[in-house]
Amino acid sequence: MLGDAQVGAVLPVKDLEAAKKFYSETLGLKAGEESPGGILFSAGGGSKVFVYPTQFAGTNQATAAGFEIDDVEGVATALKDKGVTLEHYDLPGVTMDGDIHVMGELKAIWFKDPDGNIISVTNMMG
Repeated sequence: MLGDAQVGAVLPVKDLEAAKKFYSETLGLKAGEESPGGILFSAGGGSKVFVYPTQFAGTNQATAAGFEIDDVEGVATALKDKGVTLEHYDLPGVTMDGDIHVMGELKAIWFKDPDGNIISVTNMMG
């Protein structure tokens, strides 16, 4: 039914202007449609991230969005250079290489946006 449909992340935020700055300037996404109801950002391959204001921002304690890239180490360095703190999680079967979580060939980092939404970056996804 939805196998051919595009899918995107929908993330709650407290402050649209802070979110716009983080997602466009820090992460490099392209801001598109913008209204009091939210901002739609474009990323690679036609993927989208929509942020919207709500009192429930930052209440999710699990990964809310994930990016797939080839160079996890490069992205980790670039994010840290922009002041982003990378998260460290104690996960079964996972070893740490600096800030990089390593699971066989899979490498991953996690960080939070200004509202506490947890975002992952991996070198391959399911």
